Amino acid sequence: MAAPAPFPEGLPDDVVAAVPSPCYVVDEARLRRNLETLAGVRARTGANILLALKGFAMFRTFPLVREYLQGACASGIDEARLGREELGGTVHTFAPAYKEAEVRELLELTDHLVFNSFAQWREYRSLVESAPREVHCGLRLNPRHSEGATPIYDPCAPGSRLGIPRPAFDGESPDGLSGLHFHTLCEQNSDALDRTLAAVEEQWSDWLPRVRWLNMGGGHHITRPDYDIDRLCACIERVKTRYGLEVYLEPGEAIALHTGFLVCEVVDIVHNDMSIAILDTSATAHMPDVLEMPYRPTLLGGALPGEKAHTYRLAGQTCLAGDVIGDWSFDKPLRPGDRLVFTDMAHYTMVKNTTFNGIRLPAIVILREADGQPEVVRRFGYEDYRMRLS
Repeated sequence: MAAPAPFPEGLPDDVVAAVPSPCYVVDEARLRRNLETLAGVRARTGANILLALKGFAMFRTFPLVREYLQGACASGIDEARLGREELGGTVHTFAPAYKEAEVRELLELTDHLVFNSFAQWREYRSLVESAPREVHCGLRLNPRHSEGATPIYDPCAPGSRLGIPRPAFDGESPDGLSGLHFHTLCEQNSDALDRTLAAVEEQWSDWLPRVRWLNMGGGHHITRPDYDIDRLCACIERVKTRYGLEVYLEPGEAIALHTGFLVCEVVDIVHNDMSIAILDTSATAHMPDVLEMPYRPTLLGGALPGEKAHTYRLAGQTCLAGDVIGDWSFDKPLRPGDRLVFTDMAHYTMVKNTTFNGIRLPAIVILREADGQPEVVRRFGYEDYRMRLS
């Protein structure tokens, strides 16, 4: 499957000037292109592709998303409810552990409920089986096969709480269960899936023929230009042909990859061994993966320190000393009021941002596909901060 021609790198200047600062801008046309790529995988293989709400949950876009995807995957009650009420389709839920009250509520919201231990499956099996609607249960596997380079994002790291290792299956039965689930990847190509799937097949070859579906989780960077879609499709077909299983994928980042921007503004320039630009945004509050991953986001018009004439450290507004986005150089000096645009800021931003220090959340804007104009979907204020407190 050939990659489509790329969009222009940034946002039109008139859009950058018109939107509030700071704000997230999600480009509807870019989002549709990603969804079309994912729908192409379903057309070739019949796999069900679910939106992982933990990565992208901008429900303003869900009327578009539901044209292409088969539902959502959730990590608990509130995500499951959002998927059920705003997106529709299949809702698949996994959490490391459930309380009884959570299970009772989830039985009204989810279609697949995945457990992280045999103890929890045994505890809640009768509750599930007596529910007024059918809910299909599964177990999360831990194949102990690591492909990720960053331990904090590796569910197969030593001592991981996520998934059940193969030895725990000895003496157990799949009776009453309909599926298995593994989620081990993070921003990876299909070669990593191929190797992981081989590890799963080797360890659970006796269980796979005895269930009805296999959820291969997320972390698949399917919409990245260099992603090997043919190999992904071969993995899906392997599962369907060998075991007769229905296949689910649950990407989050791949849906919103390269669709979003964070527009912000220079508020002040200070000097302490170097020039430091204080922005009206924040790494820790508005783009937390910059510090958690960590990674260096792409900044339109910015280069590595020293590559261009004027180098600045870009820093946020909170009191955290490490609220630093990074160092960039520019052709011209920065001045208060200048606008900057960070790219790829749709996924793991709106779903993870905080009101730490009472810093207001960025507005949310959609760049409409129909006319190329920005629409402010949501602004945030004092009540959004206050409502989280008591």
